[in-house]
Amino acid sequence: MDWKIIFTSFWMIFITEMGDKTQLTNLSLTAKSRMPVQVFFSSVAGYSLATLFAIVFGGILFKYIPQHYIQIASGCLFIIIGCLMLFRII
Repeated sequence: MDWKIIFTSFWMIFITEMGDKTQLTNLSLTAKSRMPVQVFFSSVAGYSLATLFAIVFGGILFKYIPQHYIQIASGCLFIIIGCLMLFRII
C-alpha cells in the first residue's frame, strides 16, 4: 500500500472541495432538511459513486491513451465547460 498516494489523494480532494458548489449544496440541504446525518451519508454515497466512475473510466482510458493526451483533453474540456457556464449556455 502506497501511503503517499493515499495521503496526496485525500488532501487534494479535501482542499479542492472546500467552498465549492458541492459543499454549499450540502450546507443548504442540511439547513433546509435539518437532517445532517442523512445528508452526510447520502452525500458520501453520491460522491463515492461519482469517484468510482471517474477511477474506473480513468483506468480504462489510461490503458489505451497516453497520460499526456488525457491531461490535454481534460484541460480543454474544463475550459470549454467554464466558457459555456460563463456565457450561460449550460
